[in-house]
Amino acid sequence: MTDEQKSKPDVQQQTVYQFRIKGHWDQQWFAWFETLTITLEEDGNTLLRGAVADQSALYGILKRIRD
Repeated sequence: MTDEQKSKPDVQQQTVYQFRIKGHWDQQWFAWFETLTITLEEDGNTLLRGAVADQSALYGILKRIRD
């Protein structure tokens, strides 16, 4: 395998993101983010964590958090 082949990014690779939101979310919101792990932290924040397939999926998550 050449160096050029090794350096090519894997298009199937997903990036793991963490989103920390101030305050605890009610259970009703959990279904909106079913692809993410949701943790209600002891400090009163909500942590969403999970793999995101691409920029479009990331934008969709950010839009849902904002709305």
